[in-house]
Amino acid sequence: MSCIWAICLVLWAFIFTSNANEYRERALRLMAETPLIDGHNDLPWQLRSKFNNQLSSTDLYTLNSTHTNIPKIKEGRLAAQFWAAYVACDTQYKDAVRQTLEQIDIIHRMCQKYPEDFMFAASSQDIMDAFAKNKTASLIGVEGGHSIDSSMATLRTMYQLGVRYLTLTHSCNTPWADNWRVDTGSDPVEHNGLSDFGKRLVLEMNRMGMLVDLAHVPEQVMNQVLDISKAPVIFSHSSAFSICKHKRNVPDNVLLKVKEKKGIVMVNFYNDYVTCSTKATLSDVADHFDHIKNVAGASIVGFGGDYDGVTRVPTGLEDVSKYPDLVAELLRRGWTDDEIKDALGRNLIRVFQDVETVRDTLRNTPPDDVPIPLEQVQNSCRTDYGYPTQKGAAGDIHRLILVFVLL
Repeated sequence: MSCIWAICLVLWAFIFTSNANEYRERALRLMAETPLIDGHNDLPWQLRSKFNNQLSSTDLYTLNSTHTNIPKIKEGRLAAQFWAAYVACDTQYKDAVRQTLEQIDIIHRMCQKYPEDFMFAASSQDIMDAFAKNKTASLIGVEGGHSIDSSMATLRTMYQLGVRYLTLTHSCNTPWADNWRVDTGSDPVEHNGLSDFGKRLVLEMNRMGMLVDLAHVPEQVMNQVLDISKAPVIFSHSSAFSICKHKRNVPDNVLLKVKEKKGIVMVNFYNDYVTCSTKATLSDVADHFDHIKNVAGASIVGFGGDYDGVTRVPTGLEDVSKYPDLVAELLRRGWTDDEIKDALGRNLIRVFQDVETVRDTLRNTPPDDVPIPLEQVQNSCRTDYGYPTQKGAAGDIHRLILVFVLL
């Protein structure tokens, strides 16, 4: 009898291994046909933290202290990445714009230093062109509205530098938007979601063709933006609230509104957002994909790993080389080839194209150049040139000169 059991175990192991290999091979085939696009990676912040953005001081082929390097990207079949131009909330009202520009610069320099591996991308077509050349399309997302210092002109300038999404808040309120922490009670409600300026900012993003990212906003802002935006929106790195009741995740009623808006939720791999604990597995992440698909369909789901921006990642998804294993798990769970291709990249490409179409229809709409009210942004680190009641030192000098001339 023991011999029979041993034979059965061997046969079971053979069948299990064969099936696993079959799913992985199928995953790799689908990833060769459709670009895997990830919504959020914080490698640029790691380059600042570890090397003060001195790219000459490191080699992205051999860097091993991060979730991301070029060999891992190749192994993971990562075809397109939104790199985060992130700076911390304590830069708000100080040097946030400068530091954000430096993060935009490091992303451009990554592409310049490794032209055989990275191709800078600023459009949906650029992603497909890079995929055809077997290069990783490198896009920029600015993570946090504090980075623009409440200035639409600053945001437009960043768009000209290649930024293609803005996460409206990070983990701090801005003068025009509440952040996700207000839903936990950790931060005060200041604007009841978006201020009037914040709502105008969303429409200006529609006009310029910038993706609106809701990954770090409270539920009220999610709903406000979904109601007013003329274009689909994204969650660049958020998961399903029903699976893990963390306020960074997306509740079911919002998932349904994202479906109506034809947007996308790109699943985050951070353990705390996956299982609401310090431990998680690849299978736990797949549960979020399943839930979003079951609630709102495979047409709104994508990948938003948050690699190099988090301290804990699931077992089986230790770095960016592991994407094929997650795709294989979804196939094992019964996802069709079409559903997988949607999640890999077709959903994001569609959203991006729709945003570009809205931009093109608004090409004759002038930019919104009405500044945020002075009283909403006035502080000791900001001058007020241009506002009707100018109080800066230069304004005082000008008034003194005027009085002298009149005398």
